[in-house]
Amino acid sequence: MDKFVIRGGNPLVGTIRVSGAKNSALPCMAAAILTEDEITLENIPQVRDIETERRLLASMGAQVDLGTGSNQHRTTISCRTLSDPVAKYEIVKTMRASSLVLGPLVARAGMARVAMPGGCAIGGRPIDLHIKGLEKMGATIVQEHGYLEARASRLKGAHLAFDKITVTGTEDLLMAAVLADGETVMENCAREPEVSDLAALLIAMGAKIEGAGTSTIRVQGVTSLHGANYRIHPDRIEAGTFLIAGAITRGDLTVADCNTEHLRAVISKLEEAGVRIDVLAPDVVRVRPGERLLAADISTEEYPGFPTDMQAQYMALATQAEGVSLIKENIFENRFMHVQELVRMGANIKVDGRSATVRGPANLSAAAVMCSDLRASASLVLAALVADGESILDRVYHMDRGYERFEAKLQGVGAEIQRMGNVFAPKEKDAVAD
Repeated sequence: MDKFVIRGGNPLVGTIRVSGAKNSALPCMAAAILTEDEITLENIPQVRDIETERRLLASMGAQVDLGTGSNQHRTTISCRTLSDPVAKYEIVKTMRASSLVLGPLVARAGMARVAMPGGCAIGGRPIDLHIKGLEKMGATIVQEHGYLEARASRLKGAHLAFDKITVTGTEDLLMAAVLADGETVMENCAREPEVSDLAALLIAMGAKIEGAGTSTIRVQGVTSLHGANYRIHPDRIEAGTFLIAGAITRGDLTVADCNTEHLRAVISKLEEAGVRIDVLAPDVVRVRPGERLLAADISTEEYPGFPTDMQAQYMALATQAEGVSLIKENIFENRFMHVQELVRMGANIKVDGRSATVRGPANLSAAAVMCSDLRASASLVLAALVADGESILDRVYHMDRGYERFEAKLQGVGAEIQRMGNVFAPKEKDAVAD
């Protein structure tokens, strides 16, 4: 099992480039189910979840080419034949995005059999909102033997009002609605950039969608969709992670190939904490140390608020800030599993329900720590970058699910980080020191 060995103390200096958004790529790959024509997606990150999605689509009869060499970030998908519209448990058990094939399979094939998502380390992500929406659109859904089976001769447009904001629910039902008969109105929708990314691809495929990126989305169903070429947006969470990496190490780091519009909440909070941020272009932002790092509170919210996927990384930064930071987690009920590992490194953190109080600055010392989920893993890397001595991070396969060549990018800007074990993805020069 792979580990990271990290020696702290080096400020990160140089330019680091952001990969495509994994959380956009996954629903966009699922959208290929909706057409017999070929879909080509550019800027696909080379991460483990993408490979899992490829295996899932291939198991249904699709042809999926992830690309190699100079085309390694291009994926071509043909779902002309869907011989087995089943999302098998043995494939999807490691990836929560499996539910995203439910809507498009019912819309295209008239039936779907999808393994129920199990427990998630950071908390429940119930699929009941997906089911409720599809039933309103005319699908018949039964649950047995750990699978959901949905059937519909053709879905019908409906008025869908989400009880709570759900990103995957919005995406799944949006894909179902584009081939439904009539108009579908979706209210209380997720406004995340990943939803807008999916909608833009669907529109390029011939869908009629209005309001993506707002709380109300209107869809006029069409009888068929066609092929398209589409470029996935940059990963805003990866970009935010690197901004905090530059800030916590008091380096001079330029984050390129990002979308600064998607980073507003993170940039605003870093500025409040005393970090110097320069937006050099719509896709380039520079982070430099201010006079001192100051405590600042955060409260995670749906987009455009501070993202839950950045909470753990910000907590690592808060351990180095002067004063007391209050961190409230409003999205997932169990997203403080990194706290005990940070405490083992010397952090002063107290948890009370969904709130954590961080007192800083703390003199972190190297330790052997355990990664529990994707973003918790990133927070431990950030802490190790400023800890005294050599830290060992176990179970870094969590990182490989969502960060492309993470250690290679950090090495390119001065971090002393090495992987022990097999490297998941091929290395590529995508981070260079100025």
